[in-house]
Amino acid sequence: MATQQPALVLDPTGAGHHAEHRTLREGGPATRVDVLGVEAWSISDPALLKQLLTSPDVSKDARAHWPAFGEVVGTWPLALWVAVENMFTAYGPNHRKLRRLVAPAFSARRIAAMRPAVEGMVTSLVDRLAELPAGEPVDLRQELAYPLPIAVIGHLMGVPEDRRDGFRALVDGVFDTTLDQAEAQANAVRLYGVLDELIAAKRATPGDDMTSLLIAARDDEGDGDRLSPEELRDTLLLMISAGYETTVNVIDQAAHTLLTHPDQLQLVRKGEITWGDVVEETLRHEPAVKHLPLRFAVTDIPLPDGRTIARGEAILASYAAANRHPDWHQDADTFDATRTVKEHLAFGHGVHFCLGAPLARMEVTLALESLFGRFPDIRLADPAEELPPVPSLISNGHQRLPVLLHAG
Repeated sequence: MATQQPALVLDPTGAGHHAEHRTLREGGPATRVDVLGVEAWSISDPALLKQLLTSPDVSKDARAHWPAFGEVVGTWPLALWVAVENMFTAYGPNHRKLRRLVAPAFSARRIAAMRPAVEGMVTSLVDRLAELPAGEPVDLRQELAYPLPIAVIGHLMGVPEDRRDGFRALVDGVFDTTLDQAEAQANAVRLYGVLDELIAAKRATPGDDMTSLLIAARDDEGDGDRLSPEELRDTLLLMISAGYETTVNVIDQAAHTLLTHPDQLQLVRKGEITWGDVVEETLRHEPAVKHLPLRFAVTDIPLPDGRTIARGEAILASYAAANRHPDWHQDADTFDATRTVKEHLAFGHGVHFCLGAPLARMEVTLALESLFGRFPDIRLADPAEELPPVPSLISNGHQRLPVLLHAG
């Protein structure tokens, strides 16, 4: 049996994450890691990760399957990631119930119906970029990557425009893994206050939006299927946060990659690859989420090297490390949108696969097409190596993305 190694302490700031992910892969398919004081098994081998993500022996329900839950939840800065009560942390029949209630918001028909609205949002934002003074740097993350997803999810969920910036700042705090426990708890309290206000407003004046539909499901379903007040609030939290932060990062990373790989941009301009190809390779090469906490072993799980994930131990899905595994993709560290194998784990795998994937793909594709079509001479304003990452071991983006839109 392999010797147990000390846990690798993951950097909460996200600096140097590619080197950290190489270390994880070099440690084998599973590596013991320290996630802000909590030990877990980081899974960076894509075959093993897909196996665990589809196994009934792995749960996301911390209350039921993590013996350390009661001890950890009051002190861990990432407690919200395991303590929420929605489909993100549900297991078995309860997960199926919650997913069934949310799935209609992301049906193919509803996403297709949203396309004209999303196109209009993109056009409006790019028009605003065109009105900015020529020659001055523009922060694309601030002016495009941020406002588009929050406008789309606000439209879907019925969040009034004057409340969207408030949601944005609080959701950013959920993904910031440099906050201490007290700061994270204070952010969660404020976020829940804003969600409660939204629920009260929509209950008083329902609209044609997903928040109103979930409230109706909460109020009208039979007792067996009815959402609890906590499930309603946490489901809204999941849909707003997952639909916003992750898409911000994909727009950011896709634009950054094209600006630092002009050969790939030329392939798009020549029609040799599509914007969709760029989006898929971005999702593989720089996924929006690096590590996703947490899952838990329902029973002892043997590993290929003879070790065992013991019942009740935590599991960290290390999507970014798995996406670049050399056993999965040739020259995995290279961005190559011409790849014929476009598989990745950016949206998860199995029963928890992201329902919003088609909407996110649409948003990013439309944003890139409009941005690079309107500004053919766009370029980075600062050297790529000087752009700091978002301070997070979860979220994968840049703090800023300054560009010059015009030749000069």
